[in-house]
Amino acid sequence: MVAVFLSASSCEDYLERTPDSIISEETAFQNFNNFQGFTEELYHAVPNFTLAYWVSAWNFGEDEIESTAGTFTVSYNFDRGNFWAWQAEQGGGVGWFDKGNASTTGGHHQKALWPLAWRGIRKANLGLENLHRLTDATDEERRLIEGQLLFFRGWFHFQLIQYFGGLPYIDYVLPSDEQLRLPRLSYRESANRVAEDLRRAADLLPLNWDNTVAGRNTIGKNTMRINKAMALGYLGKNLLWAASPLMNYTETGSRTYDAAYSKRAADVFGELLQLIETGQTIYSLMPFAQKSNLFYTTGQNWAMPGGTEAMFRAPTTGANGSNYQISKQFMPLLISQGDATMFMPTANYVHANYGMANGLPLPDDITKADPESGYDPNYPWKGRDPRFYSDITYDGVQVIQGSIPDQSQEANRYANLFTGGSYRNLSNGSRTGYMSRKFVPLRANLYDNAYDWGTSLHINVPYMRVADIYLMYAEAAATGYNSPNAPSATFSKTAIDAVNVIRDRAGMAQVHSKFTGSVEDFLPELRRERAVELAFERHRFTDLRRWMLLIEEPYTVKTSVELDRVGDFNTDDPTENRVANIREVEILRRPFTEKHYWLPLKVSDVSLYPELSQNPGW
Repeated sequence: MVAVFLSASSCEDYLERTPDSIISEETAFQNFNNFQGFTEELYHAVPNFTLAYWVSAWNFGEDEIESTAGTFTVSYNFDRGNFWAWQAEQGGGVGWFDKGNASTTGGHHQKALWPLAWRGIRKANLGLENLHRLTDATDEERRLIEGQLLFFRGWFHFQLIQYFGGLPYIDYVLPSDEQLRLPRLSYRESANRVAEDLRRAADLLPLNWDNTVAGRNTIGKNTMRINKAMALGYLGKNLLWAASPLMNYTETGSRTYDAAYSKRAADVFGELLQLIETGQTIYSLMPFAQKSNLFYTTGQNWAMPGGTEAMFRAPTTGANGSNYQISKQFMPLLISQGDATMFMPTANYVHANYGMANGLPLPDDITKADPESGYDPNYPWKGRDPRFYSDITYDGVQVIQGSIPDQSQEANRYANLFTGGSYRNLSNGSRTGYMSRKFVPLRANLYDNAYDWGTSLHINVPYMRVADIYLMYAEAAATGYNSPNAPSATFSKTAIDAVNVIRDRAGMAQVHSKFTGSVEDFLPELRRERAVELAFERHRFTDLRRWMLLIEEPYTVKTSVELDRVGDFNTDDPTENRVANIREVEILRRPFTEKHYWLPLKVSDVSLYPELSQNPGW
């Protein structure tokens, strides 16, 4: 009855149940309604990383950095090579990886991946072992229950192995009176077991619960229930991760993609995209003009963000939760009155990935003009990828829209992100010369008050969305079929076509011909596209790791952009503002070595028995 890797004290806490809380197996599993009630807890074991603490620390790549006040965050420790900090007992209780008080019934601050994944796996196994008790049910109802349980068992295992490597695959309820001796599997062995569960789940589950007899009882409220499309999405992702260089390296010693796993992933993603593009799922790409609704809603009575594009999201408990405080983490304290900790894009990430509207990247040296792309260092904000303007606040953008009672603060209406500007306080403002606007409206400031309760601002970043499926398909198809110009066996679009779907949606040029000749030419551009489209959505850290780039330059460096304003200041169109002396300055260099490709397991867990070994270097 005990989850395999919980410490002794947490095991005792978990087993301390009152007699009233114990429900007989006959009652819990006798019919669909009762069994579904049992299954519902699995949804609440999914941590909402967006709202896991009062500050929004969920990006651990070279993409983001916190102000100098944020020395307590997991990201601060990770930047200094301290990957032990994911653990609550090692100071990581402010993140979403681990919590000492983890609970499926508490608020967002009590949700954490490590403890709740093992609890979720145990609960899924308990349900699967009691499926035979579900006698008062239709075949459809039994399929719905089994499909959900299999999905969550596979999903929780996948969430763990992508950070920690291969682990024991728990597919039965562990007895509390037996000594643990389950050895660690290799990454590929673990991924194969995940794939089995997710494939079976996909075959059992419907595309739309509203179209089932059981789902009609909750019609219109089924969008977050596990369905076939979700299972296919994570099945493909699990296979692509198994194909990726880091995972292949741990298995074979080769730092390349495993083509066989990539091809399997491409075919699964192709199966899913065929369903999406033919309108058989509830998912579709949202128009670019509605992109913000993917991540936040305002004035919609706390409506869940995501629209038609978000495929898998963590539930939100409570009307406001942490939204009020989280919304202030992207503005300097000067105009937010929030926590002093601010999170902002790094200049190197912005410059390396957010290119020009014609589809070409910026030059490596941003101080130089680039005739091919059209980049001009005197007007660096002109002609950029449309997503640059929707995601990034740069110098001169009007932030405060309404009145400012104190006229002495009028100068702060615009983002003073030039060197020495008022938004550039190192402790509680932007250290990098950029701010993120992807997850909050610009009006989330002291004067416009878009974060006040009355605005019903609801922020929730999805785990998976449709654009991610297109980009993962492109990666899998190119590396599996050894060409960016070949389709998969299940979908007519090529890898290049899939990327162009995303670029077309954003209103920018398609993949330039200089990147389409070979897989080697295409992959860097695909990775740049992934970095832009999925920026700051928690993907970058794992992407850099699985590509075996995390410990390589330039990915170990974080920089700021320094510049001077010159000439007249254009308040209507900040792209027309001329700057001088633009350059990058290094802020931090991360001391990573080979061991940083995997997080260290807890010492208390690897001490339980010899077969549970620690990750190399830790």
